[in-house]
Amino acid sequence: MGVQGKLRSIRRVGRNRAAPVEVYDEPGHLIRRAQQIAVSMFHSTMGNGVTPIQYCALRILQEHPGIDQVTLAKFCALDTSTAADLAVRLEERGLVRRMMPMKSKRFRLLHLTAEGNELLRKLVPRSSVLASRLLRALDRDEERVFMHLLRKFVHLNNDESRAPLDREFAASRNGGR
Repeated sequence: MGVQGKLRSIRRVGRNRAAPVEVYDEPGHLIRRAQQIAVSMFHSTMGNGVTPIQYCALRILQEHPGIDQVTLAKFCALDTSTAADLAVRLEERGLVRRMMPMKSKRFRLLHLTAEGNELLRKLVPRSSVLASRLLRALDRDEERVFMHLLRKFVHLNNDESRAPLDREFAASRNGGR
C-alpha cells in the first residue's frame, strides 16, 4: 500500500473510532515515535553534549539567571526531584553553578558558568536548523497546521502530565510572552 493509500486508511479509521487500528497508527505509538525521531534529530543536529531537557534548562537559566531549582522545574515542566538531579548533573559538567543563599539553606540559586554560556552560544543557532529538519517534510501550510495542532494538543492535555507546565507562572515571569 502506498503512502496515499495508508493516509486514506488512517483518515477512514479516524472517523470510525470503533474500528480496530493497527498499532502503528495509534496516537500514543505515533507520539512516542515522533519523540524518538525528534530526540535523534536533536542529537545529530546539536551534538551529544546535552540532552533536549538539559538544553531547555540551560536556555531557561540564560533567560532567568539566579532562579532556584523549584522555579527551574516550573519553567521546564519537570517535577522538583528531576530538576534537582538535572541541576546537579549540569553542575558536575561545569555548565551551571548552584549557590546556597546566606539566608536559607533550603534551596539553591542557579547560574550559568562561562562554559554554559559558551555552549549555548554554539547551540542556540543550531536550534533553528533543528526546527527546519524536524519540519522539512511539511509544506508551509502543513507546518502551520501541525504546529497549531501540536500546541493545542499539549495545552489541552497539560494537566495529564506528571509535571504540568504552569503557563500563568511562565507567562508572568516572561513578561506575558
